[in-house]
Parts: sequence; structure tokens; C-alpha cells
Amino acid sequence: MSPQTHQRPSRRGLLALGPGLAATVALRPVAAGAAIRTESTAEAIRRFAGTAEIQPGRIRLDLPPLVENGNAVTITVTVDSPMTPEDHVRRIAVFNDKNPQPNVITVSLGPASGRAAVTTRIRLADTQRITAIAETSDGRYWSTTADAIVTLAACLEG
Repeated sequence: MSPQTHQRPSRRGLLALGPGLAATVALRPVAAGAAIRTESTAEAIRRFAGTAEIQPGRIRLDLPPLVENGNAVTITVTVDSPMTPEDHVRRIAVFNDKNPQPNVITVSLGPASGRAAVTTRIRLADTQRITAIAETSDGRYWSTTADAIVTLAACLEG
């Protein structure tokens, strides 16, 4: 092979070099705490709601208070809304305090959605507070929070 030609080593070639080298190039898991969080939960919420006042009420967040495995936690967010063209939910967002990314999910809705409810599964890195915020068609924001105790953390690489 000439100096200008770069050939990527094959997996088989690396394994043939012996277990010492394979252990050297092996990827190590990265704990969720080691991930760099680029913004706080408060900053993510401000990015979602701007300078609008966020009021408690009209929204319910259902998640188990004790989570055995943080890899797949079912949550349901429901907003009290008639979902008419005059009065409906535009967006629902879910935020967390300890995952690498504070904004877990943002869903856009409209009157044709029929119901202001979202069910999904999320990952939780650790015991933490979850916040759900809904934006209504009149430009107001509503919020609620729930705490989850996680016994087996998720958000681990590897």
C-alpha cells in the first residue's frame, strides 16, 4: 500500500492482530451523566413558550411513580380542550430534568385531532421530574409536573 492510499482496516484484520488491540479499540459505554447537556430544562421550556406566562392547570400527565426500567416508560398527556376551531390545543411538549436532552417530545395538534391526548414511551436517565406543557389556540400555556423514581436508568450508550 502506498503512503497516499488509506485503506480502512477490516474487522477480521483487527481481530487477527490479537485481543490486546481489540480491547484497545473497543468502545466504552458512556453514562448519561457524562453526556454534555447543552441547555437546562428552564432554557428548553423558554425556547418552547418564549416569554409567555405558563399557568398550572388544564393538563394531566400520567406516568408510573415508580419505574423499574427507564428504557421504556409509558406516559400519557391529556389536555382539557373542546378541540374546536375556536378553542384547541396547538402543541404539547414534554421536558425532563436529567436526560441528556431536556426536550423529550413536541407534538403539534389541531381541531381535526379530535382529542388533545398523546401517549408515547420515553427513556428516563434517572429519578427525575417530568414537565408537560400545552399551548392553546388563544396563545396561553398550561403545565403540570410529575415525579418518577427510576430503579434502572436508561440513556446509557452501549
